[in-house]
Amino acid sequence: MKAGILGYSEGNGHPFSFSAIINGYEPEEFVNAGWKVILDYLEKQPRDAFDFHDVEVSHAWTQDINLTNRLCAASKIPNAVEQYTDMLGKVDLVFIARDDYHSHFPMAKPFLEHGTPVFVDKPLTLDEDELKYFEKYLNNGLLMSTSGMRYAKELDSIRNNSSEIGELKLIEGVILNSLEKYGIHLLDAINGLGFKKVKSIIRLPSSFEAYSIEIENDIRFNLSCLGSVSKTLHLSFYGTKNHFHYDLYDNFSAFKRTIGEMINMVKNKSPVISPDETINNMNLIRRAKLLNPMETITFN
Repeated sequence: MKAGILGYSEGNGHPFSFSAIINGYEPEEFVNAGWKVILDYLEKQPRDAFDFHDVEVSHAWTQDINLTNRLCAASKIPNAVEQYTDMLGKVDLVFIARDDYHSHFPMAKPFLEHGTPVFVDKPLTLDEDELKYFEKYLNNGLLMSTSGMRYAKELDSIRNNSSEIGELKLIEGVILNSLEKYGIHLLDAINGLGFKKVKSIIRLPSSFEAYSIEIENDIRFNLSCLGSVSKTLHLSFYGTKNHFHYDLYDNFSAFKRTIGEMINMVKNKSPVISPDETINNMNLIRRAKLLNPMETITFN
């Protein structure tokens, strides 16, 4: 299969990381492109970890052809295009690797309407009308959108052996940036562990964005979005038997698993994530970010 990659948004290296995980990479060109931070974790991986042999990123587009050329050189992509629609009919799937949600609808629309499966970086959209448009494509297995933290390797221990914690009482999540920009990382992460049904959310009085979310089975999820701080993606779980604490820093495994699930969706032509999860998380973020301190939203 041939894939297209579409980017770029400021500070987000996903076009480089996703392409390199699929195609392999040229170390010197990664340095030249200014993404040594990605190169550092790529080089910690064994060569046989780059094993998507049935998929190639064959086409790339960014807003700047010079940047596109650097991306192609770094991640061994043979074709740089000047308009992303130039990929139509030439690729079997596309990755929209931008995290500025305002760009997602116009970029995804021509591919979806052409019947080309699309992966969209998180968050999918916080616009109600766009979300309604996307819903049918989520349902028919043409559209996938998630944070890689849904598949975080660090969470495998609790994912695969939840009995060790006993009855779960509390989840504490702490993240950099805002709810709008990065909250989806931890919402998707707990969704990936089976915690999906949100009953209510209240915004807490704080110098940063802080929310207390009631989820099914009377579990409380406290989410703190600290704004402009150093790298922080943390989850803690507290139960009747034990407590566990995780920093979600293994980007390579998270991204590789995400890519693998996208490929499964394309091959099987059916969703790999319940469309309701994606829709509910977008609606939660859209509504919660407008709350004043001590205001509450209740969900059916």
